[in-house]
Amino acid sequence: MRAQSIKPKGTWSGTPADRVTLDYEDRCRRRIAMIGEGGLSFLLDLAATTYLKDGDALLLDDGRLVEIKAEAENLLEIKGRDRLHLMTLAWHLGNRHLAAQIEPERIVIRHDPVIAHMLEHQGARLRKVREPFNPEGGAYSAHHGHEH
Repeated sequence: MRAQSIKPKGTWSGTPADRVTLDYEDRCRRRIAMIGEGGLSFLLDLAATTYLKDGDALLLDDGRLVEIKAEAENLLEIKGRDRLHLMTLAWHLGNRHLAAQIEPERIVIRHDPVIAHMLEHQGARLRKVREPFNPEGGAYSAHHGHEH
């Protein structure tokens, strides 16, 4: 059984045949054997390395779907004094080419003590959180593209 295409979140409905829960790194794939939480074995066989997002579904050869769930990870929540300060912090993170989840009131990154120290010196308010990580894809990536 192979999965050769992705149905983005919001474009599919119904009950999936199975589900796979993956962290950020494991959601960046092209080809790998997988086993769903319900025991369904299949080969992920995409044309290119693709970033799988929470809520996407893999379309199996027989038409069934396997839902992608983002696993909770140890992350660092970053808040600024105001929106301008948060944008400045985002610039510092981007300057270091870090994967970042950008939201209106916060930025979330993978926990890194060195970066945390730098952010504290920039006046950021930091908090360790455990939640799924869904960073931005990058300026040169397609909707589902991602490169390391």
